[in-house]
Order: sequence, then C-alpha cells, then structure tokens
Amino acid sequence: MVKRIVTGAHYGLRDWLAQRLTAVVMVVFILLFAAMLLISPPHDHASWKAIFANRWMRIASFLFLVSLFWHAWVGMRNILMDYIRAAGIRLTLQVLVILSLLFYTIWSVEILWS
Repeated sequence: MVKRIVTGAHYGLRDWLAQRLTAVVMVVFILLFAAMLLISPPHDHASWKAIFANRWMRIASFLFLVSLFWHAWVGMRNILMDYIRAAGIRLTLQVLVILSLLFYTIWSVEILWS
C-alpha cells in the first residue's frame, strides 16, 4: 500500500501563468516609465509630482505594484511550501507574508492618491 503525503495544493499552471503575466505587466510598466524619463527627465520635486498627478500614471503605478505584490506572493508561497515542512510554522509565515503584502497594497494606495 502506498501512503500519500499531501505537501501542497498543487497550483501548477495557475502559478506559472500568474508569474508570467505579472512579470509582463511589470516589464511593460518599467519600459514605458524609463522611456518617459528619458524623453522628459524630471529635475525637481514639482516635476516628479506633476508626473504622478495624472490619473493614468497613478493607475499604471498601482497596477505595477499590485503585480509586484502578487508575483511576490506566488514566489514566497512556493518557497514556503517547498522548504518549510512543519505545517504550523509554514502557515504562520504565509499569514505574515499575506498581511505584509496587504499592508503594502494599502500603503501604495495612500502614497499614490494622497
């Protein structure tokens, strides 16, 4: 008789796709932002503030940050599932990662729209 031990939820394709999509979103944002900075580099605080005064820039930045946080969550969850065998410790660390990423998301909203 074979005894099966469940070690994870086997997210597989969903994780792979999430990592690729979030990476594409981040790369597109970085390339467009770099191009914008090369075309018209800001020289002072007022110039930087003017860049982020546009609603589309705030939304694009927030989309970048949410993609970054989702990318980080998938990576951290997979690392914790692979290397932390004790379920209680793994769950505690996963909850701490989730709470941290939620805090960073709320903080991003506060920064971008304040």
